[in-house]
Amino acid sequence: MLTLKRVFSTSHPSVDSKEMKKFQRLAHKWWDEEGEYSALHSMNDIRVPFIRDTLLNMSSNYHLGNPLSGVKILDVGCGGGLLSEPLGRLGASVTGIDPLEDNIRTADQHKSFDPVLAKRIQYKSSSLEEIVEESMETFDVIVASEVVEHVADLEMFIKCCSWVLKPEGSLFITTINKTQLSYVLGIVVAEKIMGIVPEGTHEWEKFVPPEELERLLESNGLSVKTVNGMLYNPLSGSWSWMESTSVNYAMHAVKSGLQGQSSSTDAPSEMESEQPSATAGTTM
Repeated sequence: MLTLKRVFSTSHPSVDSKEMKKFQRLAHKWWDEEGEYSALHSMNDIRVPFIRDTLLNMSSNYHLGNPLSGVKILDVGCGGGLLSEPLGRLGASVTGIDPLEDNIRTADQHKSFDPVLAKRIQYKSSSLEEIVEESMETFDVIVASEVVEHVADLEMFIKCCSWVLKPEGSLFITTINKTQLSYVLGIVVAEKIMGIVPEGTHEWEKFVPPEELERLLESNGLSVKTVNGMLYNPLSGSWSWMESTSVNYAMHAVKSGLQGQSSSTDAPSEMESEQPSATAGTTM
């Protein structure tokens, strides 16, 4: 157990130091709705209802006005809190983690303007690996929105998500497919031509096909329930749902509630923990 604690407190297999440097420069820009993160602000118009409605459809126990009251949510790679705050306003108890201290500082400062959010949301400068030991099967919901295309070790990231998620808990992911179209629209158009996001924000090689993500989820005890395509209109600055997942997509998966799952979902043994970390660095 001491070995496990040491490894998860000192290594960050899913964290990419190059990605950290990109986001460090923009840590003070999260709440500028017309700035570099404007597309993430407008994404809330579809991702928040997607999370809310999916959870409400799975439960008959909800409160008017605070429909997510009593739900414990982990927002991984929370940045400045753009998704944590609306989830908190729906009544959820939200823990937002991000390895960049400047992001957490921005998120803490912004939530302090709302006394209700100050009680419902707590932020922590941490990688996902660092909270595994203290948070085994702790959360009802995990959200990783626009995060998995930035991690260094996706398999370890998904394993950690499974470990901290309660049985029958939900995992929500939004990310970018790895297609020719996603390269053209997501990098050439969005970064190089229109400047929707800063140039260098994404690396096409790290984009994740939904089939690959589904395989990783299934192998870690999570069953994919929904995959929806997402479309960003740069002219209107708005997002909408679409059938095609060729560029952006959202996925909802549920962790098995059965005991005695395959060893791939088990907590890491000391022997496994003593293996060298896949990458040095830090997660976004």
